[in-house]
Amino acid sequence: MQMIKIMAGGFAFKARLESEAAPKTCARFLELLPYSERIIHVRWSGEGCWIPLGDTDLGLGFENATSYPAPGHFILYPGGYSETEILLAYGGVSFASKMGQLAGNHFLTITEGLEQLPALGNKVLWEGAQPIEFSLD
Repeated sequence: MQMIKIMAGGFAFKARLESEAAPKTCARFLELLPYSERIIHVRWSGEGCWIPLGDTDLGLGFENATSYPAPGHFILYPGGYSETEILLAYGGVSFASKMGQLAGNHFLTITEGLEQLPALGNKVLWEGAQPIEFSLD
């Protein structure tokens, strides 16, 4: 089981790659590591934070796709109707954009630090963009 270390907004998390359910997405994500960006609060989807990736084409289709990620789930939307993005649910999420309902590939699940997710979400909501870093654990 491949584990990922995540630092976001001053909080530390560990997460499990969902390699069996989303092998192509996980393999592509591993190629990006170490990866640093900023997360912002979602616009339409509820209690989540996202990394907008614009027109980035990661060469992925849909696998293990969901519109309703649970808290601690990361999903990757490979693009198409809306821009490519990575979303982290910290509470209730119904994944959508101005184009309507979307589905993203659930590829990463937080296993340590879940209790910190509401605080991270509120920090992003009220203080704005926060740094996020992913690396192999």
